[in-house]
Amino acid sequence: MAFALNSTGFSDALVILGAAGIVIPAFARFRVSPVIGFILVGALVGPFGLGRLVPDHRWLYYLTITDSHAIEPFAELGIILLLFAIGLELSLRRLWDMRALVFGVGAAELAVSGLLIGLALLALGQPWTGAFGLGLALALSSTALVLPMTGTQGPVGRPAFAMLLFEDLALVPIIFLLGAVGAGGDSALANLGTTAGAGIAVVAALLIAGRFLLPRLFAQAARAKNPELFLAASLLAVIAASLATSAVGLSPIVGALIAGLSIAETEYRGEVESITAPFRGLALGVFLITVGMSIDLGAVVANWSSLLMAIVGVMLVKTAVTAVLLRLAGSARGASIQTGLLMASPSETTLIVLGAAAQAGLIQASTAGFWQMVTALGLTLTPLLARIGRDLGRRLEIGPDEPVEAVKPGTVIIGFGRVGRMVADMLAAHDKPFVAIDSDIDAVAAARGEGYKILFGDASRADVIDRLRLGHADALILTMDDPVLSVNLTRRVRGWVPDLTIVARARDIDHAAELYRAGATDAVPETLESSLQLSEAVLVDLGVAMGPVIASIHEKRDELRREIKEASDLDRNPRLLRTRLSDLKSQGG
Repeated sequence: MAFALNSTGFSDALVILGAAGIVIPAFARFRVSPVIGFILVGALVGPFGLGRLVPDHRWLYYLTITDSHAIEPFAELGIILLLFAIGLELSLRRLWDMRALVFGVGAAELAVSGLLIGLALLALGQPWTGAFGLGLALALSSTALVLPMTGTQGPVGRPAFAMLLFEDLALVPIIFLLGAVGAGGDSALANLGTTAGAGIAVVAALLIAGRFLLPRLFAQAARAKNPELFLAASLLAVIAASLATSAVGLSPIVGALIAGLSIAETEYRGEVESITAPFRGLALGVFLITVGMSIDLGAVVANWSSLLMAIVGVMLVKTAVTAVLLRLAGSARGASIQTGLLMASPSETTLIVLGAAAQAGLIQASTAGFWQMVTALGLTLTPLLARIGRDLGRRLEIGPDEPVEAVKPGTVIIGFGRVGRMVADMLAAHDKPFVAIDSDIDAVAAARGEGYKILFGDASRADVIDRLRLGHADALILTMDDPVLSVNLTRRVRGWVPDLTIVARARDIDHAAELYRAGATDAVPETLESSLQLSEAVLVDLGVAMGPVIASIHEKRDELRREIKEASDLDRNPRLLRTRLSDLKSQGG
């Protein structure tokens, strides 16, 4: 059988895999979010981008996607797998505990945002039926973009997930309501009641079947000791559940969520989550490409002022409503603002509701097209809104003027993750004073609750470092997982305080050598330490006495540290430097 390499499927696959394997990593080097990267790729390779040039330049056929409908099933699979992964992180008990947030704050956020947006559109001349449909559509927020940024826990992730979950559950009733307001009339309302009854029955059946059948299914796959079979069983569960809910008129993402919840109750959750992760990420990338393909850059330029006002207006309403409701529900001020900004953009499901409103005759096709562009552009801004919300939330929670000038002489730890905590615990065990600083407000709040002396601050800001009074400190410990920042800080502090002890965490041998060249007193490569700890465990298990083992480990550590320092002084002989570092890598494992 011959393969038709000139088929649309192969051409589309080339573009998608090229974006995932080449373009997105290139964007990452310039710190461009993958979300924005995929949407930009979609705008470039879509029918409104390079696709327009295909008739005149046939070679562009292999660099474009001219039919967005051909890849929509894969985009829908990405959203389904996302909801499946969310279900894996939950449990039925936790979902029940969140019922007040889901059906209280979630319902209020959707209703109030939809009402305010609808009233604004009504005042601008939109008929009340169209304003009703557009209000509900634009009040929805993006599950596919928000949850990967926030997770489902914490002061931001938990309420965001609750509101998004309610919106996903409300999607089918919204579509039926639009049909009832439009041409569907009473028949649509009757269908809504029938669908609700059938949906409850199917969800109950899926939960019962999942409890008894899934453990047996995954046990059989696990006994086969074949990753492909385990993956097949995982995809079988999620697709079967999605088809079951689709068959009775519910959204397939409801079935995916139920499948994830059911598997979360088994011991196979971790394996299922890890084995489906690559497919989830690639499928979500396809979805984002389809979003970008809906952006007509020519129309954006021609209508930029109207689009800008529409985007800003929708975002302001949704941000204000979400933040106020969360404050009334007891959330902190910073978390409320951050969640509000994250929920500000329209959603991928907005596109579905817009299509339903147009089909029901509530809005014209041109109106639907305008708001589809608003939705696509709003989705593109979501990562930027997340960054603004995070920074603003931190300032509101603690404030920009954290009293770092109150640091007393002692050891200063910059970065308070797992490594920073361990260093702090060891210093405390030997009664050595210390103060830590971190830029993650959640980590700072958690550490303060446990009694650690920790301050909030961004170590990349010169004014924060200047107020740490490092000239009076005994030592500086750099534990952050940012190799560029740690080298820059080491170089700057060494030039400022020549005699300060600076100990830095290094990612590998190369990074350690770079830190030594920047002026670190000691640089500790993670790869080297793990090799030494592994050697110590093996020798002890083989019966070698602990004393000689510890002595030999210390001797080997000093020897390798000395060689790294010597290698770091070889800047004038790059070839010899590369050779020495290569030898050290082989010794470090």
